[in-house]
Amino acid sequence: MSIRHGLLALLEHGPRYGSQLRTEFESRTGATWPLNVGQVYTTLNRLERDGMVVQDGEDEAGHTLYAITDTGRDELRAWFGRPVDRTSPARDELAIKLAMAVGAPAVDIRDVIQSQRRHTVKAMQDYTRLKAQALDPAPADRDEIAWLLVLEQLIFQTEAEARWLDHCEARLIRLSAATAEQRPEPAPPPTQAPAPLHGHRRRPG
Repeated sequence: MSIRHGLLALLEHGPRYGSQLRTEFESRTGATWPLNVGQVYTTLNRLERDGMVVQDGEDEAGHTLYAITDTGRDELRAWFGRPVDRTSPARDELAIKLAMAVGAPAVDIRDVIQSQRRHTVKAMQDYTRLKAQALDPAPADRDEIAWLLVLEQLIFQTEAEARWLDHCEARLIRLSAATAEQRPEPAPPPTQAPAPLHGHRRRPG
């Protein structure tokens, strides 16, 4: 998550102070990624160091205001025009967990998958309920529309995760069946030759 670019986008609407930026950021994203004031001011200090924002006086309550500079606007335009890099994905805890569960002793990976699926489906249902609330009445302002976009991304993400979990379980079932077919069958017990009949003579032909 690029906090710095999010703050630059908010500052483009005019000077803001730290707490105000945090409130507007969370309002725009539905508090999906909550910030604390410390994060905001740390980011503002770095943006100021890099020449992307400057302090712009104080408001009536004595809050220090920050304003975006031309350098900050150039960086923001470049960010909007640059695709999000997917070649170096962030670490995904669920993918790592399943990868480690394969072959782990005393771990039934199908139990892990089923437990996660229940959680994922519940999250998807919760997001869908929130979307219905966001659409009634229809979103009218910028923050409501922005929150709806974030919410729909969460819905698509959980739907994809549920499908991936189904795929993982199906692959494990196929792998288990293939392993069972390749396992050699136990050799049958050795058969004993019948004992010769004592005293039996072959008749002359």
